[in-house]
Amino acid sequence: MKIVGVGCGPGLLTEEAAEVIRSATLIVGSDRAIALVRHEIARSTEVRVITDYQALRHLPDEAVILSTGDPLVSGLGYLPGEIIPGISSVQSGAARLHIPLTKLVTLTAHGRGDQEAVEMAGDLVEDGFSVCLITDPAFRITSLTRRLAAFPAIRLAVCQDIGYPEEKILTGTVSNPPEPTSGMYILFILHGT
Repeated sequence: MKIVGVGCGPGLLTEEAAEVIRSATLIVGSDRAIALVRHEIARSTEVRVITDYQALRHLPDEAVILSTGDPLVSGLGYLPGEIIPGISSVQSGAARLHIPLTKLVTLTAHGRGDQEAVEMAGDLVEDGFSVCLITDPAFRITSLTRRLAAFPAIRLAVCQDIGYPEEKILTGTVSNPPEPTSGMYILFILHGT
């Protein structure tokens, strides 16, 4: 099977990924991932929406599994098979903010409670690192700002709906944090970058 990153928004599909999708006989993905690449899917291709993530490991060898963003950035890259990378929200956000990826530690809050993600990010900031936090829709910045109260000048940048026409970049500090209006965002915690 192949796990294909479809990018974090419209128009962010790589040519390699597009070719794999065009030649697929079976495609499996979330509604969002399928919508991002619908224009590349052949009419004869069987398309299934993911209803059981555990069942993905048991798909036939010819299956192409779509992963939003890049499969290895909080995606489906844990599955066995060939991985075709995509353009992630981390890459896109760092580019918008002019932050080299080599100056960031990337963490995910997906599937974790706020507290675990907040503690991990807080420990890294205390050690002098800048962090890109891939948030869960339930994540609340206020949990993080309480943890980082000793660092009021640390810059925060929210990349909301990154890659979509309604994309917004909101900036602030720990003492005056940005307030996202969508649950689909990543958060940059910038320590002197």
